[in-house]
Amino acid sequence: MMLIGDLAARTGTTTRALRYYEEQGLLESERTAAGYRVYGPAAVTRVRNVRDLLASGFTVENVKSFVRYLDSDLPEVFAYSDACAANYAVGAQRVAELQERIEALTRMRDTLVGRMPWLGGERVAS
Repeated sequence: MMLIGDLAARTGTTTRALRYYEEQGLLESERTAAGYRVYGPAAVTRVRNVRDLLASGFTVENVKSFVRYLDSDLPEVFAYSDACAANYAVGAQRVAELQERIEALTRMRDTLVGRMPWLGGERVAS
């Protein structure tokens, strides 16, 4: 069993993030008689998977749909299967959302560079 600070150190995160994951239902702890959070060894894998999925572009809400898979190592590449179709739908939706954001940011960048062409690498003669 590990205290929250030990889990944070082993996973490269903060105790605040661990409390947040727990609040969101992504992580579970037990309590000591003194009320301290304690975690089993499997929590290290779970926290690393949560962090990996968040870093990959998923939201906390998206990660919740993967909770049952978080206690074992996630594959580098997910193979499609009918049994996991709902989870793949979450991924497809997230990719679509990110694509929309990329397109919006690209339009904003192009507008800004259009108004200030020197920001796009082109120099304007003075």
